[in-house]
Amino acid sequence: MSALQENGKSETMSNEKEFIPVRIAVLTVSDTRKIEDDKSGKTLVDRIEGAGHIVADRKILRDEREQIADQLREWCANKDVDVVISTGGTGLTGRDVTVEAHRDVYEKEMDAFSTLFTMISFPKVGMSAVQSRACGGVANGTYLFALPGSPGACKDAWDEILSVQLDYRHGPCNFVEIFPRLDEHKRRK
Repeated sequence: MSALQENGKSETMSNEKEFIPVRIAVLTVSDTRKIEDDKSGKTLVDRIEGAGHIVADRKILRDEREQIADQLREWCANKDVDVVISTGGTGLTGRDVTVEAHRDVYEKEMDAFSTLFTMISFPKVGMSAVQSRACGGVANGTYLFALPGSPGACKDAWDEILSVQLDYRHGPCNFVEIFPRLDEHKRRK
């Protein structure tokens, strides 16, 4: 049961709808990590696959704003990627530029994602939750989420928010059901 459900919020899962796997690219932002020691990326990959979704791609990039933004744009242009989740570079230090790179790409930002992530983090890390700049947005019909670089933060974001919203069976609404409408403004009328 999620922290929000424990606080009396009602969520439902419809057995009438079929599960729809989502194609998710995972980006680790780090100046030092390699695939072999990328615990946060592995946490996400394990959870994505465990939920029945597809890992469409996985990369590690250094904390370089333009490179991160270019990779996000490349995935947003790829019809085989529905969602991008990055981990790392969301803090307050000078090298933490992932949030800025995400915002360079977003067409729309999901303010509530940051708020929910903070609400979920606070009971676990206390006032340190104020240091997180986790964010989410949409670009070119693709969802993008920037998570902190700790495996615990990735676990919390996936287990408490993303696994639910990326499940078509979740009600009263979810991200999957509105995929077809994310880029409706680009279609001819």
